[in-house]
Amino acid sequence: MFDLIASDLRSKGYSIQKNALPRGLISELLDTFTDIPSEALKQAGIGRAHGQQSNAEIRRDEIAWIESTHGGAAGRWLEFSAQLQQYLNRTLMLGLFSFESHFAHYAPGAFYRTHVDAFKGQANRILSVVLYLNPEWGPEDGGEMILYSDLGTQDVLETVQPQGGTLAVFLSEDFPHEVLPAKRHRYSIAGWYRVNTSSTMRIDPPA
Repeated sequence: MFDLIASDLRSKGYSIQKNALPRGLISELLDTFTDIPSEALKQAGIGRAHGQQSNAEIRRDEIAWIESTHGGAAGRWLEFSAQLQQYLNRTLMLGLFSFESHFAHYAPGAFYRTHVDAFKGQANRILSVVLYLNPEWGPEDGGEMILYSDLGTQDVLETVQPQGGTLAVFLSEDFPHEVLPAKRHRYSIAGWYRVNTSSTMRIDPPA
């Protein structure tokens, strides 16, 4: 599967893989997420660092960051992500340096308007990944991720059903995308591979 992802990224800049992780791991990740106390979830924001703010007109999901200290299913997800990072660095010479990810919950009616995960030349997010956790999901449930070719024409490249086990990987700067309103509780993991842009004047990531 790693070879399929690398081939897709080389040829078109994105890859959609169904049944990317074992069903048992997807189930355990979902259990891990739904066991998180509601007060530990945070309303997702837009922007970065000190400039981040909540805007319910743009996005209405809530998140919980996955830390490197997490074991169990979350730890195995991080191990998978590290293996993919190593493979893509070796195969595509991307220079991926680190990985960050969080659980994302979209309650019924929640959405995320069209956006890009990194602005060209201004950010260090290189690859975005999304892993879906709901074991059953149909077209009537909404919540699809729409992947567009660009912000100008918004030509649809892919409509991704948030079916458990599906993994989406795409270049963070190149593909605007949105999450349509979900009609029931929708669970996923969103993550980003980054390059290191530290210098003598700036530490990356910033404190």
